[in-house]
Amino acid sequence: MNTRAGAGAGPGGQPDDRAGPGGQPDDRAGPGGQPDDRAGPGGQSGRPTRADRRPAGQPVAAFDFDGTLTRRDSLLPFLVFVRGVATTARAVVAESPRFGRVLLRRTSRDEAKEALLVRLLSGAELQQLSESGRSFGERLVTRRLRPAMRRRLDWHRATGHRVVIVSASPALYLDEAGRRLGVDAVLATELEVGADGRLTGRLAGRNCRGEEKARRLWTWIDGSDHEPSGEVWAYGDSRGDAEMLARADVAVWVGWRRLLARRIDRGG
Repeated sequence: MNTRAGAGAGPGGQPDDRAGPGGQPDDRAGPGGQPDDRAGPGGQSGRPTRADRRPAGQPVAAFDFDGTLTRRDSLLPFLVFVRGVATTARAVVAESPRFGRVLLRRTSRDEAKEALLVRLLSGAELQQLSESGRSFGERLVTRRLRPAMRRRLDWHRATGHRVVIVSASPALYLDEAGRRLGVDAVLATELEVGADGRLTGRLAGRNCRGEEKARRLWTWIDGSDHEPSGEVWAYGDSRGDAEMLARADVAVWVGWRRLLARRIDRGG
């Protein structure tokens, strides 16, 4: 019987972030400010009107990981970390025709991602890979985070908000990153584990991206074991975060997309 690789995480912090231009987090911002701008879905300013607004409760802040909390992708560096540069490069080259079909929209991202993981992680022992995942998760938190976004996450925690990481990257290492960040939950892509305790390389369930990212977050928010949720903040940087941000009460685009959101907001 197959199981899933990955689990969850849990919470402290202090308000320390200052919102950059347009209310967005800015790596150049100094300490002492609090985020107070409310960007609506699509990065536009203004509070959305919601007929289905939830009852007042504890707010939730949901953060995408790659490109939002970090400056760049984490999956490929993880594969290099556990398989080495040469082996990973050979696998990427072998799968390059499939990646090309993704750009032409003839193959799904999920299929291409799974094919690469099968090449590199199939047969890997879960226990050993989990140890590597914990080491890599620690490295991400100590070396790879955007300072301003780390401060923003800490501000939410210090304010008493529930904080969630929602990511298409594997829970195999994001669980450790989430634990070190003190978040309430990590909702990430799970990897299939065979009855022999080894990874198959396939995904266990759907890739946590796009609509699945939004579905996973609101399933967690509406879970019977949680208190009623109040306002939902969402942070993202890519098209894969659009559905999650569209459903949030406060949507914040990070990185270059924040500039596009500001341009749209101004009618540019």
